[in-house]
Amino acid sequence: MIESPEPSPVHLSVNGVRREVTADPDTPLLYILRNDLGLKGTMFGCGNGLCGACFVLIDDNATASCDTPLWVVTGKEVVTIEGLADGEGLSKLQQSFVDQQAGQCGYCIPGILINATALAKQKPEASREEVLADLDRNLCRCGSHPRIIEAVMKVMGAA
Repeated sequence: MIESPEPSPVHLSVNGVRREVTADPDTPLLYILRNDLGLKGTMFGCGNGLCGACFVLIDDNATASCDTPLWVVTGKEVVTIEGLADGEGLSKLQQSFVDQQAGQCGYCIPGILINATALAKQKPEASREEVLADLDRNLCRCGSHPRIIEAVMKVMGAA
């Protein structure tokens, strides 16, 4: 019989705050964020890293937290949807989503905002085609894609 390892303290930085959690290092980051740290904005979607609902930034890269083990983020900066706000106000992308009424049910929006934030940091002048290709990793069933793309493009300065 294979025994699972004992939970141990893991140090991580989430939204600029150093945190310590005691968990099996193979626990998916999503579970730690939602269940241990109370950050409910990151959603559970498919559980296989394919839908984008659980995206977080790990060192400024959009990453599926549902299939990322806790040990991977040791020494790295994790940013969730709760950490995107710019001080007291919304980030430019968040405000653009509000202005363009880009969300409908809202389930996919946190992951899309995370993915778009990563793209904006890596390629601030991304073309519409690049935005479409990058956001192809995020599933949305509500049909808000045209407004989502417009909201992202307004921030990219290419609308």
